[in-house]
Amino acid sequence: MAEVSNSNLLKTATGSSEVLVAEGDACIVIIRTEWNAAIVGALEEGCKSALERAGACSYKVVTVPGAFEIPFGIRAYWDAHKYKDDRPQAFIALGCVLRGDTPHFEYVCRAVTDGILQLNMTLPVPTIFGVLTVDNQQQADERIGGKHGHKGEEAAITAVKMISLQKAFKSPTAS
Repeated sequence: MAEVSNSNLLKTATGSSEVLVAEGDACIVIIRTEWNAAIVGALEEGCKSALERAGACSYKVVTVPGAFEIPFGIRAYWDAHKYKDDRPQAFIALGCVLRGDTPHFEYVCRAVTDGILQLNMTLPVPTIFGVLTVDNQQQADERIGGKHGHKGEEAAITAVKMISLQKAFKSPTAS
């Protein structure tokens, strides 16, 4: 079972320790959904709090209607900003899809997962998956500060680590 105690995410550095994200050095765009607003709001607050503690970047928040629209929102934002000074160095996708009585859950989960995978394969910056796909409210609560940690905070830390990793690959000292 994936519990916060099974991860070293909060304890270890990723990539080269020689190249770190410097203070204010990166822009991260959080794409969040309107659906399941209380859960997604908690994910967003944890994400922003972790980014502020890291002190490594500025962030912007963009809201899309639902999880299905997350990949489009990210792609549209990238296309509008890729040549600008405030070009994002990472995206964080935040949402929550709760299982219902119809197959809609599977369709939406598959679409957002595949969409984010495609973005990770085609954009030159990482897209972090912070979308909860849960059966019920209890499982969501366990992932916004419960026994499974805080997935919003974890997404923020992952984004900072992936930016540092990418900078390490571009560094002349990277091997």
